[in-house]
Amino acid sequence: MALTSEQLRIACEVVGAAPTVRDAAALWRARHPEVRAIVVDALDMRGETPALQLGARNVYLAASQGHCWHVTARPEEATVLILTQS
Repeated sequence: MALTSEQLRIACEVVGAAPTVRDAAALWRARHPEVRAIVVDALDMRGETPALQLGARNVYLAASQGHCWHVTARPEEATVLILTQS
């Protein structure tokens, strides 16, 4: 399932407004259970380019075709939001 521009807009709102990134992930999961949201340490994403930057919070897009995950800049192939906070 691809992420739509509407979902990216909502992700921006949710992640930017939630008290914590864990709260943002929970809110996202409640609204869009078909798209995973995970929270990782910002150091885990060093060297990657976020799809969205919201102050100290970043949103990365990821995709999987089986076992392995990869970060992508293409919403049309993304199936996961990865959230971090520095």
